[in-house]
Amino acid sequence: MKTNGKTAYPERPGKVAGAHEPETGKLARSIAAYAPHDGTFDLRIPGLHASKFSRTNTVGVHALQLPALCIIVQGAKTVIVGQEVYAYDASRMLVFSVALPVAAQITQASSYEPYLALRLDLDPLKIGELVLKVFPRGLPPVQERRAVYVAPLDAAVVNAATRLVECLAQPGDAELLAPLVVEEILIRLLRSRIGARVAQMGFAESSVYRVAKAVSWLRANFSQPMKIDELAELVHMSVSSFHEHFKSVTSMSPLQYQKVLRLQEARRLMLSTMMDAGSASQRVGYLSASQFSREYSRFFGSAPTRDMARLRQDTRPGVSPS
Repeated sequence: MKTNGKTAYPERPGKVAGAHEPETGKLARSIAAYAPHDGTFDLRIPGLHASKFSRTNTVGVHALQLPALCIIVQGAKTVIVGQEVYAYDASRMLVFSVALPVAAQITQASSYEPYLALRLDLDPLKIGELVLKVFPRGLPPVQERRAVYVAPLDAAVVNAATRLVECLAQPGDAELLAPLVVEEILIRLLRSRIGARVAQMGFAESSVYRVAKAVSWLRANFSQPMKIDELAELVHMSVSSFHEHFKSVTSMSPLQYQKVLRLQEARRLMLSTMMDAGSASQRVGYLSASQFSREYSRFFGSAPTRDMARLRQDTRPGVSPS
């Protein structure tokens, strides 16, 4: 997986993977029970996903990652956002606070010790409700503006996540108890070292919240021409301030973000519907087929036709971005 960016290890703890082995070991067994083979599985609790992969991947898997808490209990992964590279494993948890186009690569996995991970989707509205309880006197000041946070794995979060997965085994628990455990996980996350930063996604006046609103518009209208001044007005910012905050949060400019969305959707259309490159490029908003081919080749590493031939030969299940 190619990148010109630097590797970022924010909030990296002085512990090695496995520092929470008793807690992660129990969660690993629970995940393995609901991930019988390689792949990512949507569990019966809304927003909860389990992943298992027995091999590393040398090519980054491109996808749109929605806001989520990601916990690896075995193995390791690297995620690229723009030009930033985030590495995490069983000693660190990762949070996405805004929907982001990413490239993901599993860097540690084997058939004997497969990569095992749990992902919990985050609802900004729910975060906003809990922020009032966790920070009754107001949020502490946060200088940093970005949408990806890596922090030391919190044993209390792991224990709650284990109980959340265990709710699947008892009749009625997934419906009655799981929402309470999810709320506990969110509260513990907000009380962790990155809590004040995670809280920004539910705080209407924060730059993260405003950028997320712009991102929602771009996701719904990525094939349409983008007018920066109108997008800035939508989130109540000046054009210059909007540019600065958007890039700070997403590691991309609004134009770059739109381009990545277009290229990812074109690739999906060609792969899933057998659409040709010309039709796919027009569908996602490109007016020039040659420009589409150039940008596609630059982003994915090969021309659309060659890329599709390679992807269609690869029958391996897709790697989850988180």
